[in-house]
Amino acid sequence: MTIIQTAPAPYKTFEFIRTETIESLGIDVTEYRHTKTGLAHYHIAAEHTENVFLVGLRTVPEDSKGVAHILEHTALCGSERFPVRDPFFMMTRRSLNTFMNAMTSSDWTAYPFASQNRKDFYNLLDVYLDAVFFSRLDQLDFEQEGHRVEFAEPNNPESELEYKGVVFNEMKGAMSAPVSRLWQSVTKYLFPTTTYHHNSGGEPESIPDLTYDELIAFYKTHYHPSNAVIMTFGDIPAAELQAVIEEKALARFDKLEESIEIHDEKRYYSPLRVEEGYELDQEDTSGKTHHVLAWLLGHSNDLEEQLKAHLMSRVLLDNSASPLRFALETTELGSAPSPLCGLEDSNREMSFMCGLEGSEPQDADAFEALVLSVLAEVAEKGVPVAMLEAQLHQLELHQREINGDGYPYGMSLLMSSLGAAINRGDPIALLNLDPVLEKLREAIKDPDFIKGMVRDLLDNPHRVRLTLRPDNKLAVQRDAAEKAHLAKIKANLSDAEKQTIIDRAAALEARQNQDDDESILPKVTLADVPDDLSVPEPTAVASSLPYVRFDRATNGLVYQQVIIQLPALDQDEQHLLPLYSHLLTELGCGDRSYQENQQYQTEVTGGIHAFASVRGMPDDEQHVKGYFTLSGKALVSKQAELTDLLKETLTGARFDEQARIKEVVSQQRTRKEQGITGHGHALAMMAAAAKMSPAAALAQATKGLESIRFYKALDDELKQAEALNALSERLSHLHQKIAQAPRQFLMVAEEEHQDQLQHYLETCWQSVAASSTDLFSLPPLRAQVKQAWVTSTQVSFCAKAFATVPVEHPDAAALTILGDFLRNGFLHRAIRERGGAYGSGAGQDSGEAAFRFFSYRDPRLTETLDDFDASIKWLLDTEHDEQKLEEAILGVVSSIDKPGSPAGEAKQAYHSSLFGRTPEQRRKIRSRILQVTIDDLKRVAKTYLLDAEASVAVVTSQAQAETLGADFEIIEV
Repeated sequence: MTIIQTAPAPYKTFEFIRTETIESLGIDVTEYRHTKTGLAHYHIAAEHTENVFLVGLRTVPEDSKGVAHILEHTALCGSERFPVRDPFFMMTRRSLNTFMNAMTSSDWTAYPFASQNRKDFYNLLDVYLDAVFFSRLDQLDFEQEGHRVEFAEPNNPESELEYKGVVFNEMKGAMSAPVSRLWQSVTKYLFPTTTYHHNSGGEPESIPDLTYDELIAFYKTHYHPSNAVIMTFGDIPAAELQAVIEEKALARFDKLEESIEIHDEKRYYSPLRVEEGYELDQEDTSGKTHHVLAWLLGHSNDLEEQLKAHLMSRVLLDNSASPLRFALETTELGSAPSPLCGLEDSNREMSFMCGLEGSEPQDADAFEALVLSVLAEVAEKGVPVAMLEAQLHQLELHQREINGDGYPYGMSLLMSSLGAAINRGDPIALLNLDPVLEKLREAIKDPDFIKGMVRDLLDNPHRVRLTLRPDNKLAVQRDAAEKAHLAKIKANLSDAEKQTIIDRAAALEARQNQDDDESILPKVTLADVPDDLSVPEPTAVASSLPYVRFDRATNGLVYQQVIIQLPALDQDEQHLLPLYSHLLTELGCGDRSYQENQQYQTEVTGGIHAFASVRGMPDDEQHVKGYFTLSGKALVSKQAELTDLLKETLTGARFDEQARIKEVVSQQRTRKEQGITGHGHALAMMAAAAKMSPAAALAQATKGLESIRFYKALDDELKQAEALNALSERLSHLHQKIAQAPRQFLMVAEEEHQDQLQHYLETCWQSVAASSTDLFSLPPLRAQVKQAWVTSTQVSFCAKAFATVPVEHPDAAALTILGDFLRNGFLHRAIRERGGAYGSGAGQDSGEAAFRFFSYRDPRLTETLDDFDASIKWLLDTEHDEQKLEEAILGVVSSIDKPGSPAGEAKQAYHSSLFGRTPEQRRKIRSRILQVTIDDLKRVAKTYLLDAEASVAVVTSQAQAETLGADFEIIEV
């Protein structure tokens, strides 16, 4: 790290505080302060054209009514300079953004965006600043986004009252997930007096208690520059940004006298043990209990203490060689370690948690004794120093890696340091781990280092043991209580108050139906779209191996992949592919047991993993190809070890560790069951399209709802020793088929390292023979689905799919645009605003040749399915503005052009080419998309959607499923 004394001068209303160069990341980070309001501005200067902006506000709720969350939604529903009903969603389609969102955490609310286009960046900055600091906060928007009561039958005051609202339904869906309930319950007891005690998202039972006046009061104190932090990243100079921020917002504010603070939590003098229930709509509740032990630690702002805590957490829990994780994986008290295992450092004070799922309530004492005994052993004996060194290696690798595949790289840097900025710590220090890592390298030489940390944990009395048990009566009781409360409200209503409810509903509907003057919002146009699609190209090399190389700026990391053509597989082997892929890097290798192998992986790599890819061809979705990939990354100093490890894994993986196989199956079953409501819309779409193509059918069987049933059945079978022996043999046989199939190699690294990497790769793999084999194929498939998948949920997830065409077909481009056009013009208003669902949309999946509608966390079911059809009718019966077409095209193109990480872009380009999606082909599709007309949209809708036999799949509750027609197959997940 280099400390710089000077930096580019700030704008005149800001003062310079300090700047640092972080050489390991190639960035300069500078802190400024707005002289009048005290707002902090942290700017990361980097040679990146993808500029990022974030304004974060300290939001500190004092209850679980969801005020911060509902305010986040409502603030985006119109502002002083942009008094339209929905500027946020309007801007998503008038922009070339690479990221737009708003989010509420436990103690902050953030409004971030990113764009590669300078004009677009300033457009979004204008809208975001006005939305945050000059929000209109119309009461009707509060009722739409937050909560309201309406009569079940419009205009009929004799019908029942119902709660409605986007956040209300979102949190019903969120809190249907057992892990969300688990987290909220743990923090409730771990933080008895501070803001973290409350559910910042809002508890569904408490949200209706929030008043509009409370929302306004919260906004006035919390949404003020004195309570805000602005963070920026990219190649736009800080002073240029500050001039705009001053003009558009800060000039109108004085310093806020009131200071929003989060105080330290009051500490327990002895551990607390509690038990609560969660909703599970199943007869058999055995093996569904969660246990968690959680400790409150020190301040997250202290970087050295934070990294020490991370090191302790990783040593105890990172992998199967870690003592506490090993105990949780192998105990008979439960099926898998809890998702709540590790260090939580986003709050003002850190917490360390470990837990077990798939247990029974009566095992709470035994679980606690197990954890404490493992910790006591570590406190007495310590762990090998190699384990500490390996985890420091992981922290260094994580620090150096340039990510950005799921999230803009600059955004990830800003978000990683936002918590420190919000809690008035040092966000710059959090970006520069190198000095503290050097300190820790010295500290771990002390044999008592880890012993002392674990001893302090054992001696810490601020400990909570939570047991969360399933209760299959809770949902019925909750629904009855809600209905009784609404009935009581209705009984006390005067005729005038009933009419007011009807009038408010009509006013909201009128507001939702109004056509705003969108011209007041800034926009980009198709003229601002780059002419070409940037796709990395490999460097031509001569090699004795089938080898592809990409020279990319990876900041000292190497990415290697071994890509194998999938051999012909029978149906059982196809269904085992995901399990085999997961186990390949989780089991032992050669002479190393699975624990030794995982420890070795941690010492020399940033992780290795395997996955299978099966896709339809660009011109025929019924013709599929399949590849199996073994992938790893490492620091360039460890490239030889990575190459050797990938080879050893493919040639020496062992499937004789049957107890470990059984553990992994149980863990995978539990994870899949717990993830249903978090991914319900994706699972519903997968089910709806499951018979559109052979690849779609395989995806449903191996990744979708069918795979959950597969893992449940397999887990139950493995209670018999013969079944476990048979599975071990089947996996070993599958491995031999894959290991002997033709293979090729991919290397992504900086140019100066490539020759050495290639030489070692060729030396290592030259002697490993492959043989030709029959290649993977699947029989053609195109049929209809009508299914209702039943699980424990308060909301539904709906999907409808129509058979269409693959990506090479000329109509694929229009179908791709059609998805955004229907969402923007009809679905968002009908399903989200009026219907109250958290989200909805439509899109063409050209790989499966299917057009799919979906809704997410939806209080409705059949009405939403009808709205999908109504959107088609709206398209065909309405004269449409060319501007709306341009907005849909912009949305699609911005997603196509969205940048990834240097390594991620190279890997995507390579794997796309394997399936015929070459750079030339991708550019051709992009060109077609830019030429789509409204007539094209109507034509493809008539051809593929109107009067066509649709496939439908929903994820819902048993009660909701029973409202569907008799032609639906009802399936319990």
